[in-house]
Amino acid sequence: MKTVIGALRSPAFRSFFMVAAVAAAVWAVVGNWEEVSDALGRLSWWVVLLALVISFAFVWLTMLAWRTILNDAGDPVKAGPARRIFFVSQVAKYLPGGVWNFVAAAEMGTDYDISRRRSVTVLLMSMLVSVLTGLGLASIALVFGPSGLIDTYWWVLLVIPVLLIILYPPVLNVFVNRGLTLLKRDGIEKPFSGRAIWVAALWAAASWAVAGLQVWLILTGLGNDPALQTYLLTLGGYALAWVVGFLVFFVPAGVGVREVVLGASLAGLVPAGDVVVVVLLSRILFTIADLILGLSSSLSIRRSARSVQ
Repeated sequence: MKTVIGALRSPAFRSFFMVAAVAAAVWAVVGNWEEVSDALGRLSWWVVLLALVISFAFVWLTMLAWRTILNDAGDPVKAGPARRIFFVSQVAKYLPGGVWNFVAAAEMGTDYDISRRRSVTVLLMSMLVSVLTGLGLASIALVFGPSGLIDTYWWVLLVIPVLLIILYPPVLNVFVNRGLTLLKRDGIEKPFSGRAIWVAALWAAASWAVAGLQVWLILTGLGNDPALQTYLLTLGGYALAWVVGFLVFFVPAGVGVREVVLGASLAGLVPAGDVVVVVLLSRILFTIADLILGLSSSLSIRRSARSVQ
């Protein structure tokens, strides 16, 4: 085990890991470029640029939610190191397997005296908070969207009270410690507080609002109605699509579940062809934001290492 950990921490492996993650993210962009290029041809340049800026804001707000929980779980981490850990680890999520962002966050955290169990636990908690706030906003689409939507995805609402119970600090701390015990690991360094969970939830809700704004902007740029109803259904529909895609991942589900859910949420309001194009372009812009923030953070780490030497 020590040999494996040593290999993971070696500069050569980290460089290879980063190159592989970036290559996977770039492939995610290139693989859908034909469909996306059609959308770009129909949009004004300022719409695409503003949507990209909003994508950066989404990733940044997600980082703030994660950092809130990170600092609540132990000694505070300065803004610079926290940004580097989060942004670089986010690029790793594009690697096949679904666990590499956890590996990246855990290994990078050790450079700043953050234990691996703290890094992994915090990332899981931030994902739970994101899912819960997403479910709350998804209820907008279920209640005010097409009548058939709630008939299909009613079960999503059942997850909300379950997550609320899990995220209640006294229950959450017992839940996390029991899980670590089963994994034969020490308990969490510091119990999670209710205040941190609520603050993280506010940051997560803000990130969802921004994500909905990005999709709404692209939709209206394609000529759809820029009414408030469109934004609310886009916000709720996107959150519902993301959460269903996340939850069904463990079942698992077929490819394109998020496109199907968002299309169902906006049925009758937005042409079906526009929905697929919007989801693909939205995903590409978020990927570009992840790439640029991850690469800039990685370069910042290298510059810091050279200055120390």
